[in-house]
Amino acid sequence: MRLSRLVSHSQIRILLGLLVAGILLGHTAGLINLGFVHSLEHFAYDAKLQLLMPGGQDDRIVIVDIDESSLQQEGHWPWSRHKLAHLLDRLFDEYQAKVVAFDVVFAEKDESSGLANLQRIRQAKLNHQPEIAKVVEALEAELDYDQQFAHSVQGRNVVLGYYFRHERSNVQHNIGKLPPPVMAADMLAGRDITPLHAIGYGANLPLLQQQVRVAGHFNPDPDGDGVTRRIPLLVQFQDGVYEALSLAVARQALGGVEITPGFVYARSYAGMEWLQLGHRKIPVDAALSALIPYRGRQGSFPYVSAVDVLHGKVSQHLLRGRIVLIGTTAPGLMDLRATPVQSVYPGVEIHANMIAGILDGSIKQHPAYTIAAECLLLLILGVWLACLLPRLSPLSSTILVAALLGLSVLANLMFWQAGFVLPLASTLLLLVLVYMLNMSYGYFIESRSKRHLAQLFGQYVPPELVAEMADRPQQFGLEGESRELTILFCDIRGFTTISESLDPQTLGKLMNEYLTVMTRVIHQHRGTIDKYMGDAIMAFWGAPLADAEHPGNAVNAALGMVQALKELNTGFKQKGWPKLEIGMGLNSGEMTVGNMGSEFRMAYTVLGDAVNLGARLEGLSEYYGEPVIVSESTVRQAGQYHYRELDLVRVKGKDTPVRIYAPVPFGDAVLAQELAQYEAALILYRQQHWIQAGKSFNALQTAYGERRIYSIYIERIAYFSMHAPAMDWDAVFNFENKRGAA
Repeated sequence: MRLSRLVSHSQIRILLGLLVAGILLGHTAGLINLGFVHSLEHFAYDAKLQLLMPGGQDDRIVIVDIDESSLQQEGHWPWSRHKLAHLLDRLFDEYQAKVVAFDVVFAEKDESSGLANLQRIRQAKLNHQPEIAKVVEALEAELDYDQQFAHSVQGRNVVLGYYFRHERSNVQHNIGKLPPPVMAADMLAGRDITPLHAIGYGANLPLLQQQVRVAGHFNPDPDGDGVTRRIPLLVQFQDGVYEALSLAVARQALGGVEITPGFVYARSYAGMEWLQLGHRKIPVDAALSALIPYRGRQGSFPYVSAVDVLHGKVSQHLLRGRIVLIGTTAPGLMDLRATPVQSVYPGVEIHANMIAGILDGSIKQHPAYTIAAECLLLLILGVWLACLLPRLSPLSSTILVAALLGLSVLANLMFWQAGFVLPLASTLLLLVLVYMLNMSYGYFIESRSKRHLAQLFGQYVPPELVAEMADRPQQFGLEGESRELTILFCDIRGFTTISESLDPQTLGKLMNEYLTVMTRVIHQHRGTIDKYMGDAIMAFWGAPLADAEHPGNAVNAALGMVQALKELNTGFKQKGWPKLEIGMGLNSGEMTVGNMGSEFRMAYTVLGDAVNLGARLEGLSEYYGEPVIVSESTVRQAGQYHYRELDLVRVKGKDTPVRIYAPVPFGDAVLAQELAQYEAALILYRQQHWIQAGKSFNALQTAYGERRIYSIYIERIAYFSMHAPAMDWDAVFNFENKRGAA
C-alpha cells in the first residue's frame, strides 16, 4: 500500500472520536453496560439534588421517633402492642392526627403479657376449678395485647407497613396477611414496563390487617451503589399489584382517592409514565418507581420522641391534623439508609419525603423517551465534535469544549427546575473524552511525529512546513522516489575575489548573514534547502511536502532573493563590506528525491538530468547578465510573470537545445513596449535578417540603456554578417563548458 493511501493524523483522531461516541451510544441504548458511566450519572444526579434541594422543614408530616431515649425509658424493641395501642389512642384522641402510618411490621403475636402461659396453666390445672377459671378468662381480655391493638386501629385512618422478598432466602414461607391489591396484574400485561416482582412477603397479623383500611410495603429500591434514590410505588406479587407505604399514606391523606395508571401509547411504545391520584400525577419509570424528592438532610420534617407522645409531653398543635409516621432512628433497629443527601439517613424520613412530593406534585419526571433523546444528542454531538476538534487549535478546542460543558450543565439544571431529570454524565463524558483524546493524541502522537519529522527534515524545510507534514506523517519518508520538482541553484559572482579581500572572521559573518537571509526567503516560499556549497545554495520545491505550485513558488523565491540582496547590500555598505551579486538557474522536471549517500553520511537531496540543467542555467546567468534564468519547462508552469526569452542554447552534456528565459515582473507600458520590440528583434535575428535585426537591437540599446542581452545579439549579428552561418543553422547557441563559455 502506498503511503499516500494511509490515513492521516486527523483521520485517526476522527475515527477515535467516533469510537468514543459509539461506545457511549451503545451504553445509552443498552447494548453494552459501562458501570463507571452509571456511577458518574449517579454522582451527577446527587450533585443536582444537593444543589437545588428546597431545604427548610415541612411540618405537614411529623415523625414519631422510636429513638434511643424512648428505648431507654420504655424498654427494648419491640414494644408491647398494649403500649402501641396507647400511643395510637393518644395520637388520634388527644392530638387529633390526620393519618398515622407504621414503618414497622407486626408479623408475630405479642406474647409479652404472659397470656399464652396463663392459658396453658388454665387448660392444664384450672379447668377443674371453675371459679378460678372464670377469673383467668376475665384476665385474658386485658392481656390480649394484639386484640387491644387491633381494636385501637379499627375504624381509624391507620396505614400499616409490610415488606416483600425479591430474592430467595432461608425463609421460604410467607408471613402474615397481605392487604388487597390496588389493581390486578393483568392491567400491566402487554405494556413496556418492568415492575418489580416479589416472590414472598412478611406482612401483618391477619387480626391487625383486617382492621385497617390500607397497608403499604416499605421496601427500598437502592441503586447499584447502595444509595436509595427511588421508591417502587407498585410491586407485583402473583396476580396482584401492591402499593408502597408512602403512596398508601398519601392516598389516605387525600381522602382515599383511587389509583389510576397513566399509559402512553405511541407508534412502538406503550408504557405507564404516571399514576393518577385525583388531579395529581406521580411520574414513574419503567419499573414503576418514583424518584424521591429529598427536601434536605435529616431533620427536614419535625421529629418527636415516641416516649414524649406516650406521656403527653408534645405540644398539641404540632400533631393536630398532621400525617404521622411512626418509625425509628435508633441505630440498633437497622432502619438507616444511604441516600444522596446523607450517607446515614432514617428510612422513615425517606417515606416522608415521598409523601410530601406526592402531595406537592414535586416528583421529577424521568420518562422513557429521554433515552432516545440522549442517543440522538450523543450521535449528533459525537459526530460533530469528532470531525471538528481535529481541525481546531488546542486553544480553540478548549474554549469550545468548555462552552459546551457549561451549556450542557446549564440546560440540564434548567430542565431539572422544570421537573425533568435528564441524563448528564454521558454527554459530559463524551465532551471530556473526545477533547482529552484529541489533546493527548496531539501531544503524545503528533508531537512525537513532529519531533521525528523535525529531526528528519528540520534542516531542509521551514518549521511551518514541518507542522503541515505532521498532519500526515505516514506520507513522508526518506526513501528515494521520482517526482516532478523545481530546482534552484544560486551562486555569488566573483566570490573568490571577495573572499581574498576579507579576513576569515569578517568573511564568516558576511556569509552567515547572507545565507540566513536567502534561506529565509526560500523557506517563505515553501522551498527545501538541499545544501550549501561554499557560497552556493541548492534548493528545490515539491518535496518532501507535495506542492502543485512548485514552479511558481520557485520563481517567486528567486525574485524575492534578488530583492532581499538589494536590501542586504545596503547594510553591507554601511559595514564596509563588498557588494554581492548573485546568479540563479531554475529548472522543472522529473527528479529522484530522497535520502542518499553512504553508510557514513546521508543527505536528503535530488538527482537527475533536470537537476544538472538547473546547475548549467545558473552558470549562464553571468554570461547573459541576468540574476535569474529559467528553463522553458518552468515557464510553462509558472505563468504569473512576463518572461524575456533570452536564447535557445545547448549546454554542455546535453544534445537537446533548451529555450531559456528571464522573469520580468509585471511593469508599466514602457516595459511592455520594450518587450514587444525585443521579441520582434529576436524574430528578425533568427530569420537571419541581420541588417534589420542589428538596427532593432541598437535601437533597443539606445532607447532603454545598456543591457547585456542586447550587446550579445549585437555582437552575434556583427559576426554572422561577416561569417554567414551554415545552411542548417538552427539559431541554437552552444556552450562548451559549465560556466557558459562558448
